[in-house]
Amino acid sequence: MPDTELHGSVTFEWIDNGAFLRMSSMVDHPQIPDGITLFGSDNDAKHIIMLYFDERDISRKYDVSFEHNVLKWRRDNPKFSQRFTITIEDDGNTMNGKGEMRRDGKTWEGDLELVYSRIK
Repeated sequence: MPDTELHGSVTFEWIDNGAFLRMSSMVDHPQIPDGITLFGSDNDAKHIIMLYFDERDISRKYDVSFEHNVLKWRRDNPKFSQRFTITIEDDGNTMNGKGEMRRDGKTWEGDLELVYSRIK
């Protein structure tokens, strides 16, 4: 959706005493579904995963990494792959995200670019 400015909200909430982080997203556009994401980890493997579900009954598992101020998630699937990178600004109030998708198993193409601004 080139040249389209979207507005919405994302909330983050620790659940079960910090065992999981829930991200709920809503965008004011009919082509962007509302979704819920759960982040969790495997302490022994030192690995973070993300489970995503949206109102289209789509569910996906992503591998996640977080280093310094950069959060990345990625899903590799021959039919439809995605990767997304979020950079958290030093002030902690802004996150810039850029997504890419691959439908043919070969070529990455641009997807959503998002700016998250903290509302206090």
